[in-house]
Amino acid sequence: MRNIDKFRGCLIGGAAGDALGYAVEFKSEDEIFSEYGKDDITEYDLILDDDVAEISDDTQMTLFTAEGMLLVGNENDNADYIGSIREMYKCWYQTQSEKYPAQGTKHCSQLMRVPELYHRRCPGTTCMTEIKAGANGTVEVPINDSKGCGGVMRVAPIGLYFADTDTSYEKSDMLAAEAAALTHGHNLGYIPAAALSHIVRAVAESDIPLKTAVNDSITAMEKLFLKAEHIEDFSAIMRNAVQLAESDTDSLSAIHKLGEGWVAEETLAIAVYCALRYENDFDMALRASVNHNGDSDSTGAVCGNILGAYIGYNAIPQKYKERLELHDLICETADMLGNK
Repeated sequence: MRNIDKFRGCLIGGAAGDALGYAVEFKSEDEIFSEYGKDDITEYDLILDDDVAEISDDTQMTLFTAEGMLLVGNENDNADYIGSIREMYKCWYQTQSEKYPAQGTKHCSQLMRVPELYHRRCPGTTCMTEIKAGANGTVEVPINDSKGCGGVMRVAPIGLYFADTDTSYEKSDMLAAEAAALTHGHNLGYIPAAALSHIVRAVAESDIPLKTAVNDSITAMEKLFLKAEHIEDFSAIMRNAVQLAESDTDSLSAIHKLGEGWVAEETLAIAVYCALRYENDFDMALRASVNHNGDSDSTGAVCGNILGAYIGYNAIPQKYKERLELHDLICETADMLGNK
């Protein structure tokens, strides 16, 4: 039986990290410190909207990925998951380029009926450009050489969708890679997406240690993408993240060793580091994942996806659930993934 608490934890955790980091995404560490004090940002900054903690394009695209999977229905060998996800990304693009309600087309996306999703929250240039052009990239025929984090930050629902099913990890991992490759063609743009899906699925369907799930994902990627040009670079940064999480290095220094998160392998490595370092403290994990110079909302979102799937919704501090934009819709989406 599927653990719906973990499904909710994954998507709400991701949205929470996204919303916490969105307020500081383009701020330097000095600016964050100056604005929020010695502990940096520790709770939602509602200055952007007095009523809610705003999510960014990361959570928006995650929801559209989930809808793409759900529209296919029950898994089967002929299911066109990628075709469905592609169409949902085109629907997301409409929400970013048109006013609500979108005109002149019949929508299969229920999300297009949600006014809040029409707010532009710094959508990635690569995502916007490539989806406008049709989102026709594949792992075998790359559409560009981008390894930006826009591919990895949106695929957690794929891991959830296949949790507790007979579908092989190889198939679900590759599907996540193909979903990222629709817009990001560099192998370090889509391999981290496959790894994130692997980790999320592993912790959502079992009680294995988080470190085991992470290490299993590295081994799986080395097998699945044996001939990828940069697979060794991926393995190296991921193993470094695991080692740093077990070291005495302070969090900010550790994150500096991993990068800033603007590219996918750094995003996943920073998220994994924070989740492992603070696997028993969701609050500290999220705070560490966003308080740095880099792409704070994406590193926060992916960290939240991983640790939320690991500990479950009920273990996430209440402060991250209250006033979170589209909280109820995100929970409903998680429930649909868990009950499909």
